[in-house]
Amino acid sequence: MKALLIYPEIPETFWSFKHALKFIRKRAAFPPLGLLTVGALLPPRWEKKLVDENVADLTDEQLAWADCAFVSAMTVQRDTARALIARCKKAGLPVVAGGPLFTSEHERFPEVDHFVLNEAEVTLPPFIEDWERGCAKPLYTSNVFPDVARSPRPLWELAEIKRYATMNVQYSRGCPFDCEFCNITALFGHQPRVKTPAQVIGELDALYGRGWRGPVFFVDDNFIGNRFRLKNELLPALIAWRAVRPSVTFHTEVSINIVDDEELMALMAEAGFDMVFIGIETPDAESLAECKKVQNKGRDLVADVKKIQRAGLQVQGGFIVGFDNDTPSIFQRQIDFIQKSGIVTAMVGMLQAMPGTKLYERMEREGRLVGQTTGDNVDGTTNIVTTMSFETLREGYRSIMRNIYSPGQYYERLRTFLREYKTPRVRPRVTVQRFMAFLRSLVHLGILGKERWQYWRFLIWVGTHRPQLISLGVTMAIYGQHFRRMCETQLRG
Repeated sequence: MKALLIYPEIPETFWSFKHALKFIRKRAAFPPLGLLTVGALLPPRWEKKLVDENVADLTDEQLAWADCAFVSAMTVQRDTARALIARCKKAGLPVVAGGPLFTSEHERFPEVDHFVLNEAEVTLPPFIEDWERGCAKPLYTSNVFPDVARSPRPLWELAEIKRYATMNVQYSRGCPFDCEFCNITALFGHQPRVKTPAQVIGELDALYGRGWRGPVFFVDDNFIGNRFRLKNELLPALIAWRAVRPSVTFHTEVSINIVDDEELMALMAEAGFDMVFIGIETPDAESLAECKKVQNKGRDLVADVKKIQRAGLQVQGGFIVGFDNDTPSIFQRQIDFIQKSGIVTAMVGMLQAMPGTKLYERMEREGRLVGQTTGDNVDGTTNIVTTMSFETLREGYRSIMRNIYSPGQYYERLRTFLREYKTPRVRPRVTVQRFMAFLRSLVHLGILGKERWQYWRFLIWVGTHRPQLISLGVTMAIYGQHFRRMCETQLRG
């Protein structure tokens, strides 16, 4: 049996970093961890090949080689997944599909032969058994949340890891919170399920053994969902592992209540975490109550962000406009919050209703659904009828993006962050890749870029005030160009 594991191209989005990746000569930000795990769940006797269309084109020879195609995708890949499936079908390949896109809307893909949905540890084995007996069914689904301590190590040998900027691993699934707009609990439940330290270290060892020395992203939707096991099991293991492998750094996603546990923040920084993504959503208390973001309520969120930064963790933030309680004042309030907090990477989107969320159910009951969500958090669209007029919402949203990613505001925010940020214990190595990225930034930002005046002013500032953070500052300057180009594209639309 020859299985072709195919990941569709991700369009240019906020998180694709496509414009920034050119500076380090990488093709994509992350490899498709889900498909690499699926590969490990397939029988060892099956032959497997991975094609990630974000780093290499799918060829006719690969299609001719395969007996079947396994396709996984996120919502934002809907169009490219559809084109990929059509190509597989034209080549005569049966298509097996799974992942978030198909779990949410498999009925929209009648051309797919077999859907293996939800968590593959549960639904893939019966499919394989039926496939080998020649009686595979069209749909495999389950409400069971498997024990991830039995999940296999991803097949890293299938991926060309040198083409990626960051590797990724998973520690846990599930989140204890229940935000109305989020589909994580619908997909993975409220009770966080965690891997053993030995599993995680085994995955890191496998990556290190293949020559990886760069950053690793823990893809957990809330890394601190089970704080007891994290603090007492995984973080001590990571600290010991990095003691002899200091070049590897980590980042992940957490909830704002991490700030309530100084010991946890200190352990994460010691373990090599230098960046966390947090869903801030909004500074408006009524909108936080509306979306059931209970962990964010009753806080001085700006002060909390700065405390996390001073612990050595850069904060990336997610923000939303378009809640029922939002008024036109929210747009300037969001700008002010982002600038004061020093959240350099601020993902701002209009509220969208994802299938499987309580928001989607509420909008459906109220007759307020308008088409499908795009899955792109920052494309300036929504699939709900908002209480604020759409024209006001659209123009207010554009004013936020136009403001926070203008060169002046961006570099001002970057300086605000660097003033607070605690210098990491282990500084990044000066590699050829980093040095070449710096030289390219001098050309593309300092000479050719629209922001060249702000760029040189920033370089002088960081060189005199925080010289130990100059590598991080240049990296964030490069990210800024990507964000600005994405904003310019969106604002022209």
